[in-house]
Amino acid sequence: MSSFDHNASGATTGSGAPAPSDRNSLTVGADGPIVLHDVHFLEQMAHFNREKVPERQPHAKGAGAFGVFETTEDVSRYTKAALFQKGVSTEMLARFSTVAGEQGSPDTWRDVRGFSLKFYTSEGNYDLVGNNTPVFFVRDPMKFPHFIRSQKRLPDSGLRDNHMQWDFWTNNPETAHQVTYLMGERGLPRTWRHMNGYGSHTYLWINAAGEKFWVKYHFHTRQGMAFFSNAEASAMSGADADFHRRDLFEAIARGEHPSWRLSVQVMPYADAKKYRFNPFDLTKTWSHKDYPLIPVGTMTLNRNPENFFAQIEQAAFSPGNTVPGIGLSPDKMLLGRAFAYADAQRNRIGTNFHQLPVNQPKVPVNTYMFDGQMAYHHSGAAPVHATNSGGRPWADGTGAAEGGWEADGALVRSAYTLHAEDDDFGQAGTLVRKVFNDAQRAALVDQVAGSLLGGVRSPVLERAFAYWQSVDADVGRRIEEKVRRGAVAAKLAEGMGEG
Repeated sequence: MSSFDHNASGATTGSGAPAPSDRNSLTVGADGPIVLHDVHFLEQMAHFNREKVPERQPHAKGAGAFGVFETTEDVSRYTKAALFQKGVSTEMLARFSTVAGEQGSPDTWRDVRGFSLKFYTSEGNYDLVGNNTPVFFVRDPMKFPHFIRSQKRLPDSGLRDNHMQWDFWTNNPETAHQVTYLMGERGLPRTWRHMNGYGSHTYLWINAAGEKFWVKYHFHTRQGMAFFSNAEASAMSGADADFHRRDLFEAIARGEHPSWRLSVQVMPYADAKKYRFNPFDLTKTWSHKDYPLIPVGTMTLNRNPENFFAQIEQAAFSPGNTVPGIGLSPDKMLLGRAFAYADAQRNRIGTNFHQLPVNQPKVPVNTYMFDGQMAYHHSGAAPVHATNSGGRPWADGTGAAEGGWEADGALVRSAYTLHAEDDDFGQAGTLVRKVFNDAQRAALVDQVAGSLLGGVRSPVLERAFAYWQSVDADVGRRIEEKVRRGAVAAKLAEGMGEG
């Protein structure tokens, strides 16, 4: 018997007090940053980071390789970051993954693919954590643990469940843009080498003069995009569950080094307030007509790991790892991840995960984090406090933060302030009508209908029909018709079986 009262109103904290919100984090105004004293969010996220051991909670199944990023274009007018200065080559590590599957799951299941990068720059490590799609399912990190759990397994049977997935998606219509990508061909990349990668979030770039710009990262595969059909992916999951891992390793081993071309969209700092979509909403993209792609450089993977566990499984990424010239933005998901990723690594790998060789920067380190489990590097007898009189340097920055922005308002739990064309279904509809062709729309209908026939029940089923009709009326109608026909056929078959 469950321990909670079904008649109780709302959720509670772990201490039994009423929970303030399971949908919205606490921010300075609707568009401002998350605050450190949002105890409920921090408790939810810290517990979520420790919910499963020892593999990663999301993105458990993956692999990667080392390589180099070469900046071939002059983007110094936008950022002073050393790695993005023309002619600079930077060592790097890439890890690709699925989101929902566990360590032993097939590489070729339909899923979003993680696209995480660690740059060992001359100014410290810079991590860029993204996916093979330019958007994500939710816009507030308070929802992130709930989303991931909905894609995992039921608490009683331990089985994955279409009904649970669609229950979450249809209760959170902001998911529509990403779900449309997932149900389309990008949900089944043929290989990691043949998919694009995106920073997805909005980041801040600062140039040498202190001018600020908002940016989005786009890594376009130079191998060309390629995809599996459902039948091909299903067959491959049985024939070789590690197909993507094997493909990347063997391609690099035979000298076929995959590469991606990095371009960025750059938005002038002041444009964010008046742009037609909220530029910090992770479920939205920026129009390429409004902000065209600007080429930056090339990423090439040319070296396989020598030890998978030490160099890939223990690799720790966090979007909170930035360098001078690069900052975060008011993107709530980005701000939540800046805490959550490092906290998850402390649980998964250990307090001093940053001392492991794969995570160590290529520059000298002078940190006042010390001791803890598995401490290897240390500062000897040097002072362990700042300020100190023992000659050990400490940071003493004051005044306006270089990577900061303005925020003013009451502390609220709220969605973003709506911009002129903001809604949950508009960009998903544009993707279906203007980006997909007829064949891709037909495949989308087949994929969604098949998923809904996989055990999705009322009232979630009816919400799913309304969800897709809100994305696109014609596609929604075709999905409902196909599901209804399939349900009738299943009942007829069941009746014939009873005879």
